[in-house]
Amino acid sequence: MTSGTWNRRRVLGTSAAVAAGAVTASALPATPSVAFVPDGRPVLTHGVQSGDAFGAAANIWTRADRAGRMLVELSDRPDFRHARTLRGPVLAAGSDFTGSLRIHGLVPGRRTYYRVRADAGHGRVSEPVSGSLRIPARHEGVRFVWTGDIAGQGYGINPDVGGMRIFRAMRDVRPDFFLCSGDTVYADGPVPETVALPDGRVWRNVTTEAKSKVAETLREYRGQYAYNLLDANLRAFTAEVPQLNQWDDHEVRNNWFPGQILDDARYTEKRVDVLAARARQAFYEWQPISPGPVYRKVSYGPLLDLFKLDMRTFKDANDGNTYADRSRGLLGAQQRAWLTRELLSSRATWKVIAIDLPLGLVVPDGAAAQEGVAQGDPGAPLGRELEFASVLQAAHRHGVRGIVFLTADVHYTAAHHYDPARAAIQDFTPFWEFVSGPANAGAFGPNALDATFGPQAAFVHAPPRANASPMEGFQHFGQVDIDPHTRALTVRLRDLDGAVLWTTTLPAA
Repeated sequence: MTSGTWNRRRVLGTSAAVAAGAVTASALPATPSVAFVPDGRPVLTHGVQSGDAFGAAANIWTRADRAGRMLVELSDRPDFRHARTLRGPVLAAGSDFTGSLRIHGLVPGRRTYYRVRADAGHGRVSEPVSGSLRIPARHEGVRFVWTGDIAGQGYGINPDVGGMRIFRAMRDVRPDFFLCSGDTVYADGPVPETVALPDGRVWRNVTTEAKSKVAETLREYRGQYAYNLLDANLRAFTAEVPQLNQWDDHEVRNNWFPGQILDDARYTEKRVDVLAARARQAFYEWQPISPGPVYRKVSYGPLLDLFKLDMRTFKDANDGNTYADRSRGLLGAQQRAWLTRELLSSRATWKVIAIDLPLGLVVPDGAAAQEGVAQGDPGAPLGRELEFASVLQAAHRHGVRGIVFLTADVHYTAAHHYDPARAAIQDFTPFWEFVSGPANAGAFGPNALDATFGPQAAFVHAPPRANASPMEGFQHFGQVDIDPHTRALTVRLRDLDGAVLWTTTLPAA
């Protein structure tokens, strides 16, 4: 990733590094936006994206069909008058012609317009692709949306229903940023040409070579992200809304954990660690993510600190999840200590913890093992519940208020209130967990709630049968608004087309 500082009058400089990745354009449908052109001008094949936009900086991403220098024009005006140009990384073959430029010196509260080109030399410069972003100012409120579980269970891009139109509904909300709560792709979910539905209808997919089998090679993992960006709704959304991205299991393979050896005939590579390394590379290449751990804190002024967790990289093996060993868990000792320390030092009104596996819902992995935090035992914390108990207890002892959990993963939407008056332990402060998803995938649920932390379902919207297609609805995203005056946090749970299903407002502590 290359980094540059920009203001309205001058370019101050750049420093080097590269982010990369994509399926080759020849593997994509022959449409004007993705066609491979061996001669002539370069083509930007998959639009533009922005991400990690906070403070006064943001990442801008693109991919070309050949080697060339990434160029980014920036302006305060949509007509690009008085624009300045920054030199980004070389989009090279070794990175499959992707790259990202981090822009500094942005003005919070003001929309920044950007226009990206690829310069292959000798006067060969691509047509520009435009986008915009806006970072909320410290005195303003904050609005963002979240969901997860994108293009799963064989439900890919269906032109008959307008593609992945949930991204159009999220774009219409005009959020400051998008939190993707994991399962950004389904690398273990091939997309067939058609899916026969129980009611006699047929789901018809756009298909690509990379989505014809489970992903194993780096090329195949890159192709998962390339596929999703064939959708016009998603491209328009990512061109206007900065992203914060988590990963969960399907970026690699269902319910994976480090050290796992697969017993799955679909895979020739049985070592999950090998697959995960390739998948992680594609994850960072194909999205506008800054280098470093997946987990990190993102601050949006005095109203919001967002803690983005990684519950996959350090995950212990899926078993009965009833052990008493406090050194085990989903987070690992370093991430757990980091989360506790940052929560205790946060002075933001709201501390939103983005988790890619729900806290209180039981998520089985077969008949005898557990994939998630909970295991259905209503007693004192056991297994992975121990590390979350330690975080919540430390926050309670130090008087930390305003903790809210956001997640996806289970393919329905719900609101859960946790209270020590209903729990097996009493030394934590009441909090909420909000669940939303899927985004263009099979819908499931609801899952059973584990009583250890005293959850109560205030709202649930789930399908009447497992693996309901997006044609049946039950696709969801959530919206969070923090008022700059009252500091209250409002959550709206919305459906596929943006209709509000349920809402609540939490007063500031």
